[in-house]
Amino acid sequence: MVVSPDAGGVKRAQLLREALEARIDGEVSFGFMEKRRSAGIVSGSLFAGEVEDRVVHIGDDMICGGGTVLRAARAVRDHGGRSIHVLAPHGLLEAQTVQDFCASGVIDSVTVTDSVAPLAHLPAEPPDWFRILGCAPLIADAIDAVNRGQEISLSVACAPELVDNHQ
Repeated sequence: MVVSPDAGGVKRAQLLREALEARIDGEVSFGFMEKRRSAGIVSGSLFAGEVEDRVVHIGDDMICGGGTVLRAARAVRDHGGRSIHVLAPHGLLEAQTVQDFCASGVIDSVTVTDSVAPLAHLPAEPPDWFRILGCAPLIADAIDAVNRGQEISLSVACAPELVDNHQ
């Protein structure tokens, strides 16, 4: 199952869901979390999606403080999600983010790319459940496709745990 942590990411999460469905040649469920921000205060508790006993992948565009994905992860866990994997291409992590993820006890893995260099905030030895994927091969493939006049498409190949745990 793919979940968007907020309404602004629904289209992005739907594209991830569609790519995953094509990759596994099967159906992937979808859900989302409501999020409103007013005067710097985040609210919204509506959660849509049937996550009970499912492997859930929360896809966001970036992780800074981690509050958005933590809210969604807690909602997924409260609704019976079996495991929760967070995916974001940009890990703009604040110093406290990884510790907050550890302390929450609700996230099973986090995968980001090295598209930005904020990773100085990570411990010298990040936890096993925290993965950083190199995006250079993806960019090289895109350049090669352009030079060959081929279509560029995104793949879930950079996150094999999606395919391995698609239940």
